[in-house]
Amino acid sequence: MICEASNFIFKPPPLVSRARRVLIKPNAGYPLPYPASASRETMNLIIESIKQVSDADIIILEGTATGESIYPIYQALGYDFPRVLMLDVRDCIWVEVENPLPHPFAVATFWVPNVVLSSDYLVSVSPFKVIGGTGNFSIRNLLSLLPASKYKSNTSVGWGALYELDIDKVIADLYFTLPFDLGLIDARRVFIGVDETVEGKTEQYGKIFVGEPYEVDREAAEAAGIEVGYLSLIEAGKAELEA
Repeated sequence: MICEASNFIFKPPPLVSRARRVLIKPNAGYPLPYPASASRETMNLIIESIKQVSDADIIILEGTATGESIYPIYQALGYDFPRVLMLDVRDCIWVEVENPLPHPFAVATFWVPNVVLSSDYLVSVSPFKVIGGTGNFSIRNLLSLLPASKYKSNTSVGWGALYELDIDKVIADLYFTLPFDLGLIDARRVFIGVDETVEGKTEQYGKIFVGEPYEVDREAAEAAGIEVGYLSLIEAGKAELEA
């Protein structure tokens, strides 16, 4: 669903009212302000809306590509929400989770933080970013839930070993292995850059995309007029599971 940002109200789905634990995954791996990272304003809107309908524990979880602490980045982005537990992927207990696809595209199992599996409702929050000509939306945001120390290559930091496998295939596998309930893309402004770690150009857009992660990423890709490789793979994976 595409909404006008000027009058957007976040309405938590009914499942949230019954949840004991809600986990929010922001795109916040670098100390760069919105629209390079999920904005404090949008995060606060989501959190306060959840509190109005639920007594669930609310957790924010993110990790860095370098494996360094996420907490200085939380601080730089103004993530100081009351009664919210802020966690770092590197400090979590990781468990190996099997990809449910009969024929995985690239990865048969993933190491993921146990707190993700023990949460009742999962939300991915990302800005509207086009990096190197491809979309970096709500599903790709899930990559930094994976511990960088488990997936670094010999030649690079971050998730180099996964990039060597074809990152679009990895992202598609991750979509099925970590089935997030909701994706929100904050497209009040669009960020266009060549790399995650450097400043790019921004454009006013004035929209919010919210819904099932595959659907919102597809809508965002169509709006941007770009091809996003993992979306066609997810379509194929859905067809295989339904066959």
